[in-house]
Amino acid sequence: MAKTKKTPKVVRRKICKLCLDRVEQVDYKDERRLYRAITDRGKIVPRRISGNCSRHQAQIRRAVKRARILALIPFESDSY
Repeated sequence: MAKTKKTPKVVRRKICKLCLDRVEQVDYKDERRLYRAITDRGKIVPRRISGNCSRHQAQIRRAVKRARILALIPFESDSY
């Protein structure tokens, strides 16, 4: 059997969309941005999937939790 050479995978690094938009602070009242940061089940999307930097991911986490407490976004989906 002849061995075939595998070509190395080129992994493209994700870029933080909030850094591109030059967002300084994520606001808990910005529901449209927060809905993009959570899944349809209501979980917060992790950094490795969303591509956010650590600073903005922490701000998103804090804003989502505040918006949930104030009932601006739901804790979980009703589709169970």
